[in-house]
Amino acid sequence: MSQPTRYNPATLSGDKVPVPSKVIYGLGTALDMWGHWLYPGVASAIFVSFLHVNPIWVGHALLLNRLLDAFSDPFFGWLSDNTRTRWGRRRPFLLFGGLAAGLGLPFLFLFLSGSWSENQILTYMLVSSVLYVPMMSSFNMAFQSLGAEMTPDYNERSSVMSYKGAIQKFMEVGNFSALLIATWFGSKYPILQADGTSIPNTLLGMKAYTCFLGAIMVIFSSTMFLTIKERYYDYVFTKQKEKVKLTEAFFTTMKCKPFRIQLLFTLAFALGNSVVGSLGYNATRYVVCNGAEAPAAYWNTFMGIAGMVGGVLGAMAIAKLANVYGKRHAAIITCLLAYMAYASGWWLYTPEVQWLQVIYSGMVALVCAGFWMLSGSMGADCMDYDEIDTGKRREGSFSACSSYTQKLGLSLGAGAGLYLLPLVGFDSNLPGGVQTASTILGIKVCLVVIPLFGVTAALLLVMRFPITREIAADIRTKLEARRGKV
Repeated sequence: MSQPTRYNPATLSGDKVPVPSKVIYGLGTALDMWGHWLYPGVASAIFVSFLHVNPIWVGHALLLNRLLDAFSDPFFGWLSDNTRTRWGRRRPFLLFGGLAAGLGLPFLFLFLSGSWSENQILTYMLVSSVLYVPMMSSFNMAFQSLGAEMTPDYNERSSVMSYKGAIQKFMEVGNFSALLIATWFGSKYPILQADGTSIPNTLLGMKAYTCFLGAIMVIFSSTMFLTIKERYYDYVFTKQKEKVKLTEAFFTTMKCKPFRIQLLFTLAFALGNSVVGSLGYNATRYVVCNGAEAPAAYWNTFMGIAGMVGGVLGAMAIAKLANVYGKRHAAIITCLLAYMAYASGWWLYTPEVQWLQVIYSGMVALVCAGFWMLSGSMGADCMDYDEIDTGKRREGSFSACSSYTQKLGLSLGAGAGLYLLPLVGFDSNLPGGVQTASTILGIKVCLVVIPLFGVTAALLLVMRFPITREIAADIRTKLEARRGKV
């Protein structure tokens, strides 16, 4: 590639995406958050604590979801790239995939029963996952691809992703508050124990809650279909006659060197961060709240609100950093901030001052929102880099690989958290849920140390990312000279 030319970094008016379009696009994060991450987020509370399933088997079931994604994400990414309809390439999948995902969400819990055996519960988990994962992939591949297509401008891509990241934090409150709402609803229909005491029917509450969330998912996906336009579709429909081959959905995509680096730092960061998501509830309940379920659900909700505030601030502030210093330098700064956020968990998860964990949640959300925003924006730049070599717009293929890598890292970390619980001596059947001192220490060590390794690997990889602001401008100039402006 030739020496990049100097250019004015100001965003042209034609490249700016209207704020309402950014907000409506951001609504898709509701389906991403609730369809993908609600289930693993409540798995420990529902399947381990309430239904008393072995956490190792629950970890296996969650890992299966990501193995299924390895097939469904590339397929729907490829299918979306090759779709030609009067509504575009992505919008039909936003509608029909979103409807299926919203209607299907309650069925992950709907027919479960506390009277079932462990094998019956595991079978239900596996079957429902096999059916639901393709529904989410059909929506999510179109959703992720559309974000990369909304503008060709280097800075405006960060703006689009910052709105997406900020709105995502509002949607994540739905995940954080899930157990509080399910416990509250379940307390209206308590289960009588053999010793005469009663406990909330948390499973029933989760069934009702997912019905509510599923309805919102249907509304949001329909709104996106009706209002969002596809910027690149006319170019693809009129000039790009050659279809994308299925093998390109992975193998050709992986030949793009900047994209390989982006995938690796995404995987590293996701692996470390997902341990926080997996062990965070256990740290709240067993380290801070001494095994009590109701206070844990209470604090989990406030941690979600803190995560929302921190995430909104992080997405917007780090987007400003990226506009001033470039995306790579902003990502380096974000990783350095992540060191401080994750390390603080050692002092902020304490039963003596329970509200300190709320600060931890806000700090972690700030760095995560910033990092994921930058990852998405840098991924869009990789797609332009690839078009120089291949002459094709393959957002679906790139989004499939990127999304799958992030989900794989998050799920492996979440599964690792569940595998680690037995190793530190965790036992959900202990009276009152009270764990031993060594188990509490083990949970805190895992919660703090593992994410730091992930951040270190991500930082080293981010420093090697080659696409700077100047190189991105040079790529755009060459693409527009070849195929015109879009």
